[in-house]
Amino acid sequence: MSVIDPETQPESDGNPNAIAEGSDRSVVSVDNEYDDETSVRSSENFERKAELPEEMCKSVVKLTCESSVEGGECVVYLVGTAHVSMESCQEVEAVIKFLQPQVVFLELCASRVSILTPQNLKVPTIGDMIDQWKKKKNNAFGILYSWFLAKVASKLEVFPGSEFRVAYEEAMKYGGKVILGDRPVNITLGRTWGKMPLWHKLKLLYSLLFQAILLPSAEDLTRMLKEMNDVDMLTLVIQELSKEFPTVMETLVHERDKYMSSRLLKVANEHSSVVAVVGKGHLQGIKKHWKQPVELNDLLAMPSRKGGISAAKILQTIGVTVAGVAIVSGLYLSSKK
Repeated sequence: MSVIDPETQPESDGNPNAIAEGSDRSVVSVDNEYDDETSVRSSENFERKAELPEEMCKSVVKLTCESSVEGGECVVYLVGTAHVSMESCQEVEAVIKFLQPQVVFLELCASRVSILTPQNLKVPTIGDMIDQWKKKKNNAFGILYSWFLAKVASKLEVFPGSEFRVAYEEAMKYGGKVILGDRPVNITLGRTWGKMPLWHKLKLLYSLLFQAILLPSAEDLTRMLKEMNDVDMLTLVIQELSKEFPTVMETLVHERDKYMSSRLLKVANEHSSVVAVVGKGHLQGIKKHWKQPVELNDLLAMPSRKGGISAAKILQTIGVTVAGVAIVSGLYLSSKK
């Protein structure tokens, strides 16, 4: 079984064609030629299945493109998920089991590949988040964003991104190829954070925190997920945030739509059948940019630092803000007990 990441560039020698060994899988560049070692099965061993039954098409978008393999065409099924929904997991499993595509394309990057293995659901504590901050594992936005997702998942008792693990495990059963096609998360978060003025950064931290504290009940969240036909939970949150922070929607959703559409097209051009598992909020964006020219270098560039306020001053201010928010939230939660 091979897991292929479009952006893997091991640090050892800077060679983009190198293979980085994982625990039980290989992570290689999608730009490589697929040899016998990294290709699980050749395209002629995959028989294209009939059209999906109507009951499986609720959250599916079908795309096609030219392909270099025999037959000259690739059929791509985009499966939209809610990210924290058991129903989405079941839909993904059913589609992949029925189609058995040559490739399963996931809205993941190499740094989030751990999602593909079973994990215990754990909401980070204040201590965990401070530790991440000290070790510079993430910026303030990334830390609180991850905490927010964990809070939502804990309400529903579904690990964030469980549908990707289900897709991976289903592909393993028949020897499919799994490709990680999302933009590296550090670039996405870096571009989101870097494009915001300081005041917006502070407001965003507060917004994420209090949205997590005031989450609806598990029953209400489940009902909301079932009612959302065109958007996933994360995109809904991003849409709300973008009313006050316009750049959030651009960097977290629209740019990734372009990036994944371009990457998915490259994969489809070299295979006969693909199932792509992405959030519902990305379906229409990927479809919109399908076969359209995309400047990947622009989407991978980090915003330049602006003068006026030193980086140390910004970090200090954000650190104080996070600490203050933590204290306020602690008092709030105590008062609710």
